[in-house]
Amino acid sequence: MPTVLMTAPYMIPFLDRFRPVLAEYGIELIVPDVKERMEEEDILKYAGQFDGTICGDDRYTARVIEACLPRLKVISKWGTGVDSIDAEACSRFGVKLGRTPNAFTTPVADTVLGYILAFARRGPWMDREMKNGRWEKISGKALSECVLGVIGVGNIGKAVTRRAKAFGMKVYGTDIIDIDHVFVSESGIEMTDLDTLLANADFVSVNCDLNPTSRHLINANTLSKMKSTAVLINTARGPIVDEKALVAALSSGQVGGAALDVFEFEPLPLDSPLLKMDNVMLAPHNSNSSPTAWERIHWSTIKNLVEGLGMQVRK
Repeated sequence: MPTVLMTAPYMIPFLDRFRPVLAEYGIELIVPDVKERMEEEDILKYAGQFDGTICGDDRYTARVIEACLPRLKVISKWGTGVDSIDAEACSRFGVKLGRTPNAFTTPVADTVLGYILAFARRGPWMDREMKNGRWEKISGKALSECVLGVIGVGNIGKAVTRRAKAFGMKVYGTDIIDIDHVFVSESGIEMTDLDTLLANADFVSVNCDLNPTSRHLINANTLSKMKSTAVLINTARGPIVDEKALVAALSSGQVGGAALDVFEFEPLPLDSPLLKMDNVMLAPHNSNSSPTAWERIHWSTIKNLVEGLGMQVRK
């Protein structure tokens, strides 16, 4: 009977739904107490005890993967991003790696537009003033007066672009790969280099993957090229942004604001200066929130696990 290490935080609360399905395949579960993710040392405690795993953003490094051999056959990631998993090591050791592409496009794109609207129309700030007893009319902008820069024009970047164009925004995009010319012509996005995008955008949305080319892509140098009124939005991965550099840019007024759903270290440390900044909106890595998306990913993740264990998926 295969044993599976279940550490996906989004599935653990609903395990009563999934246990009977997994039991049909003869799968037994090990379910540790997981808050946000399992670090290397956490997983190593279970090395050799499981044949597959359903995981979240757990740190499956080469060291961990090798320690879990020869039993480990499959890592089934809940979600899309696999930057916390050493894909090269999986390939080298014959461990299958499953994920759900395009998992969160709709909720994440909606989140980006929500942040743009909040900053442009100043809703949260006027709400705060009203509740503090002040009748304060804070100036806002129409989105048709604003320029959006999209870093990473993949599925989410495209969805953000379509929403922004519906509001009449001018959109610049940049990517390290060529973007489909049909999307470019239909959407009206203007593809350009990063420097041009940063210099012109009122809002900069980070929607690229975390990889060696994007780690700390937003740093002291790139932040210095943004407008002093511009707002940085990151719903992708925390390490794409050099957080210390961003704090410095926000504190000095070099950048106008930020909306952050992801951070270099999660949960965000309670001593982070970001928590005390009035020009920042924060969320706990939750832009993927969507019952429909989650349901699809739950079952896709189970399917990837079962197939990775060499079993036929039952309809």
